[in-house]
Amino acid sequence: MSNRASSQPSQPQGQETDMKFSEIVKVLEAIEATTQRTTMAKLLAHLLRKCPPQVIDKVIYFILGDLRPSWEGIELGVGERLTMRALSYASGIPLKQIEELYKKLGDLGEVAKRVIAMKQQKAAQQGTILAFLQSGKQVQRELTIGRVYDTLMQIAKATGEGAMDLKVKLLASLFSDAKPEEAKYIARFVVGRLRLGIADMTILDALATVFKVRREDLEKAYHVYPDLGYIAKLLAEKGPQALQEIKVTPGIPVQPMLAERLSSASEILAKLGGVALCEYKYDGERAQIHRTKDGKIKIFSRRLEDLTHAYPDVVKYVEEAIKAREYIVEGEIVCYDPDTGEFRPFQELMHRRRKHNITEAMKEYPVKLFLFDIIYVDGQDLTNLPLIDRRRRLVEVFTPTENVEIARWRILDSVEEVEKFFHEAISQECEGLVCKSVKMDAIYEMGSRGWLWIKYKRDYRSELTDTLDLVVVGAFYGRGRRAGKYGALLMAAYDPDTDMFYTVCKVGSGFTDEDLVKLQQLLEPYKIPHKHPRVVSKLEPDVWFVPAIVLEIVGAEITLSPLHTCAMNMVKPGFGLAIRFPRFTGRYRLDKKPEQATTVKEIYEMYLRQRKIKIAEAKA
Repeated sequence: MSNRASSQPSQPQGQETDMKFSEIVKVLEAIEATTQRTTMAKLLAHLLRKCPPQVIDKVIYFILGDLRPSWEGIELGVGERLTMRALSYASGIPLKQIEELYKKLGDLGEVAKRVIAMKQQKAAQQGTILAFLQSGKQVQRELTIGRVYDTLMQIAKATGEGAMDLKVKLLASLFSDAKPEEAKYIARFVVGRLRLGIADMTILDALATVFKVRREDLEKAYHVYPDLGYIAKLLAEKGPQALQEIKVTPGIPVQPMLAERLSSASEILAKLGGVALCEYKYDGERAQIHRTKDGKIKIFSRRLEDLTHAYPDVVKYVEEAIKAREYIVEGEIVCYDPDTGEFRPFQELMHRRRKHNITEAMKEYPVKLFLFDIIYVDGQDLTNLPLIDRRRRLVEVFTPTENVEIARWRILDSVEEVEKFFHEAISQECEGLVCKSVKMDAIYEMGSRGWLWIKYKRDYRSELTDTLDLVVVGAFYGRGRRAGKYGALLMAAYDPDTDMFYTVCKVGSGFTDEDLVKLQQLLEPYKIPHKHPRVVSKLEPDVWFVPAIVLEIVGAEITLSPLHTCAMNMVKPGFGLAIRFPRFTGRYRLDKKPEQATTVKEIYEMYLRQRKIKIAEAKA
């Protein structure tokens, strides 16, 4: 690993502590125009190399479209209407005219660009620019990323009486000094439609290049402390050795460990060395629950979003059930019917995500918590301990209650016993089992999808009866009843090795009329004019999207396809894999990041198992 001096990026003009916003905008325009991921990474590295340490974190947050990492839950609280009011305030152009322009263009960034250009053109015609310059005054103060970011943070923190007016004035102050291109990206950022789709892994690649750090060291730090702005600033100010300071800390979510999947008990036991800890796979929301030194409890989703507000009852439940000062535990929050005790499906649990009337939602959708892991307790990081030791520590600090239990589990070493337990789980409204290694190397691998945990759901026989979580990357316009709406969606699987998305099917079945309206609204913020640099597709849909929305899909089987790029050339030269007769299940996987979708490798292995079953059935 290189020393700090050699890895430190050069600073423009030696001592600058801020950066012109226009420099960032130039790179954003180039990124938006490219269709190559490698080009995107090079552009990012070039930009970060020029960033002063004092603002490198702010640059990264802006590029990612956030003010802070998602788990801090900071929101601007500014929608389209307020943004248009700010544009009107800054430009003097009537709000009605701006609204008409937005109806025509459909992109508030382009609206802002045109409005500010119109303002400047009007000022030039009136001769005010020349008059100001002749009097030794400047018409505009040049924007810096420091000012843009700090003003946006002020907007986010504005609360109470008069907050909306203050937000408008603060935003208008940025638009007043912005160039048209700068206004475009400020407006898009504010309404959450930056549309760059730059992934965390792309930022990590750029940081590894700039600071000459091993990618695996960066990724490890990121899994423990998922805040790319913080990590970048740490590198810029202290050098690569500072990564060693990053530790598992209650209050800061870690990237969750993920599971592979197999379709038979025999395969699972063979993979895990003949014995496994098998536990129910509940149809709920995975939760990472923290208790900090000051006694605060935080609940984070699989996507690392702060969901504490949605589950005040769970906060109370864990206070009663877990006796430790500090901890990080993992479990599944499951909705149930209070009259029958039966579990309700995952989609009903999503009603708890709303930000208002939580008390009513708690009564209508009561929940239980099923714990399955503990990764930190009272100053001790448990992630490097084997699963059996972690389970022992969980049992030691936990007292079962009516609403909190440890997920039902057994240690099994025979195919018959695993299958029996699997069917027991299914009969209890669960999805199946998660089978886990009990070997001494079965540590908690943050952010990794490996063979230490294996999902056991259903058999893959001649039909694909298990579901896939796939990412929307494009859409085709509908006809007839679906005219004016998306008639079919282009879906893709994720490949963590290349950090790319590969198409696997075009799905048009299973959507209700309500779904078609909802999808149009859900996908609108991610619409882009060309194929995203992280998407590999031979098909050309009518509309392209930034990979962001995950949907649950089921199909008849997995087949070879010359049109789809998933597992291209892995089975046969010139062919990829596709889902035959795909159908939307009605389940929106908003709890998953696109990078947590079903992988290309999983689909390839499903195909191979399906093929073996077909051959066996043909011989029978």
